[in-house]
Amino acid sequence: MSEANEPFDFELIVIGSGPAGQRAAVQAAKLGRRVAVVERMPSLGGVCILTGTIPSKTFREAVLSSINYQPFEPVHQAAAQPSMANVLSRVQEVMMAEVGVIRDQLSRNGVSLLQGSARFTSKHELEIFGFRGTQTVTAERFLIAVGTRPAEPEDLPVDGRVILTSDEVLAMEEIPKSMVVIGGGVIGIEYASMFAHLGVDVALIDRHERPIEFIDHQIVDELLSQMEAKSVDFHLGTSIKDISVCRGTQGHATVTLDNGVTIETDTVLFSVGRIAATDTLDLGKIALKTDPRGRIPVDEDYRTELPHVWAAGDVIGFPALAATSSEQGRIAACRMFGVDAEDMGETYPYGIYSIPEISMVGATEEELNKRKIPYTVGIARYDEIARGQILGDETGLFKMLFHHETGALLGVHCIGTGATELIHVGQAVLKLGGGIDYFLETVFNYPTLAECYKVAAYSAANRMGYRQVSMEAPDLPTNP
Repeated sequence: MSEANEPFDFELIVIGSGPAGQRAAVQAAKLGRRVAVVERMPSLGGVCILTGTIPSKTFREAVLSSINYQPFEPVHQAAAQPSMANVLSRVQEVMMAEVGVIRDQLSRNGVSLLQGSARFTSKHELEIFGFRGTQTVTAERFLIAVGTRPAEPEDLPVDGRVILTSDEVLAMEEIPKSMVVIGGGVIGIEYASMFAHLGVDVALIDRHERPIEFIDHQIVDELLSQMEAKSVDFHLGTSIKDISVCRGTQGHATVTLDNGVTIETDTVLFSVGRIAATDTLDLGKIALKTDPRGRIPVDEDYRTELPHVWAAGDVIGFPALAATSSEQGRIAACRMFGVDAEDMGETYPYGIYSIPEISMVGATEEELNKRKIPYTVGIARYDEIARGQILGDETGLFKMLFHHETGALLGVHCIGTGATELIHVGQAVLKLGGGIDYFLETVFNYPTLAECYKVAAYSAANRMGYRQVSMEAPDLPTNP
């Protein structure tokens, strides 16, 4: 029998049950296809549910709740500090609830679950090693969505107590007194701010002069200022020279920097990038190549160089967000079965769940300057927004960028309470090609943080001499 007519066990096997894998499997099942998901972990959801997005963001909310967070009130070491067990109890509750949601979605759509670690044995065949032994399954198509894992330090074993990666943070038994975070990317910034709010003495080290470089510089400067107010010590533009670890009963580490600075710390959190978790798939058996960090190259349809294999999510690299991974999985499932699906496009938001949180969509000032696009900035500050006063957040900053000549919206950037929710209004206007007129002519609920859009639009309009408007004495309607 020819390979084309071979009766495969499934029409699609998805390897990985994170956002990309889950969404791809459900979409393919809704198209009437026989689908299975392989998951090597005991629980579903992949890194997103088990060690990444959901637990870290739940940890953040638990931190804020446990210290009765007020943005303008610094937290001192002497303040009552919650136990790690109390903070993590909520994390476990949310994780288990999300696992249940995913399991229910796969089940009611008829997706088969294959528990175990998969590796390719031939072009259309997988061998799956699980608790109940080994099984072999075949599929006409595969979608690889195995995600990533933290890059570990060289020649320095991760012990989960003194030396950590983001995978071990939420398994800590107690809150340390001090922490060095190595890496000023999204994950490093998030955890540095969270532990600082728990009263931990935090030092953040990054070889770049500016952390999270892709975020609007004014927003990052505001974040660093607020983190410094919480006693985070930044060492930027320098690298690690040496780390000496004492693993006794009271374990600690001595971190020496290239500039000669020495830091004594209870824990060291490495946050220096992530590596695609493709090394166990035995991709050599199907001649599928990866880059040096294990990521899989794909085309615009998320198809690899092999016509029957697709890949989606963090395993293919940038932007590596849970939301974009989910959409990539859906689009890949549609296209592999001949169903039209629009490209994801570039109008998607970023959310950084630091304390305070940051979100953005569209272009930054730095990008516009580089591309020589004329623009005008509109600013709103939470301390002039009624809802900001109500929430007790007087430090929030909101800004919009408009084309100076056409008034088209080019970008929205925010730091403060609710930033990751607030950004979606701007995302919609950007996607639909709107501009300053929309914000000047639209009524927003009052008092809400969405009023920032109105204030920032008037700010920009005044600078542009646009219709000679002013927010200093607005005509407010009288409610019945």
